Amino acid sequence: MSPDTPERLMLLDSASLYFRAFFGVPDQRTSESEPPTNAIRGFLDMVASLIEQHRPTHFVACWDNDWRPAFRVEAIPSYKAHRVAEGAGPEEESVPAELGVQVPVIVDALAALGFVRIGSDGYEADDVIGTLTHAARGIRAVDVVTGDRDLFQLVDDAASVRVIYTARGGVRGSDIVDEAFLATKYAVASGAAYADMSMLRGDTSDGLPGVVGIGDKTAAKLIATYGDLAGLRAAVERGDPAINGAQRTRLEAASAYLDVAPKVVKVALDAPVPDHDSRLPTQVADARLMSKVASEYGVTSSFNRVLASLGID
Repeated sequence: MSPDTPERLMLLDSASLYFRAFFGVPDQRTSESEPPTNAIRGFLDMVASLIEQHRPTHFVACWDNDWRPAFRVEAIPSYKAHRVAEGAGPEEESVPAELGVQVPVIVDALAALGFVRIGSDGYEADDVIGTLTHAARGIRAVDVVTGDRDLFQLVDDAASVRVIYTARGGVRGSDIVDEAFLATKYAVASGAAYADMSMLRGDTSDGLPGVVGIGDKTAAKLIATYGDLAGLRAAVERGDPAINGAQRTRLEAASAYLDVAPKVVKVALDAPVPDHDSRLPTQVADARLMSKVASEYGVTSSFNRVLASLGID
C-alpha cells in the first residue's frame, strides 16, 4: 500500500455478519456429532473479501456487550422485546443453538489473527461503531460494514464516512451507502436526516412503533420541509397550518414516543472504549491458537484467505 494512500478504518457490525454467515453459508457437516462451522467459515471469508475489496488500513470488529441496553429499554420498553429468548431473562437474546456455540470460536479466530475486537459494557456494537466513527473524524475515512439500516445515520460525505450495506447482495455485492445513495433511495440529504426519518417511520424489527400512518415517503418529505425532527415538532407545536387533519392528530398523539425516540435510535458517540491499536495485523498474533481453531473446526482454508488478504505468509 502506498504511503500516500489515505488511512481508512473499517468497522464491523460483527453480529450482523456472523448471523448472515450462519443463515447464508451451507452446513457441510456429514454427522451431527461434528461441531457446526458455517458461521465461522462464513465470517472469516467475509473478512477476507472485505479487506481484499476495500483495502482498509485499520480494522475493528465491534461487539454487542449488551444487545438490548437498559437505557434504550427504559425509554421504549418494546425495544427488541420480540427477540428475547423464550423463558429466559430480559438480557438473553434468542440465538440458534448451533450459532451460539460458534460465536466464542469466532472470538478466538479474531484474537489469533490479531484483529482488534471492541465491545463496551451497557452498549451495543452500534454504539461502539458510532463512538469510533466520531473519534476518527478528520483523521481517517471510515467504512461501516453492516446489514442494519440503523447505521445509515452515520453516513457523512464531508467526514468520509460511508456504509457497506450487506443485507441485499452480501459482502461481495454490497451497496455502498453515501449521501447520494440516501438521496436516491430515501429522499433524505444526510445520515442525520435518515435518523430523523426513521424515528417517524418506526421499525417493527426493533420494536419501534413510529408515528401511525407515516411511512418512508411522508417522513422524508416532512424532514425535508422542516429541516429535522426538532423543526417538525416545533412546527406542530406552533400550529403550522400546513400540518393539519389526520397528520396533525397523529403527530400530536405520538408526542411521548417522539420525546424518547432519539435516545433509542441515535447511536452513542461517547461509549467507553479501551485504548487500542486498530492497524491491520502484519503477523499472526497467536499461531498456536490459530492452529488449534483451524484443526478442530476444519477452517484452515478460511484462515488462509484472511492471511492472503493481509499479505501474511
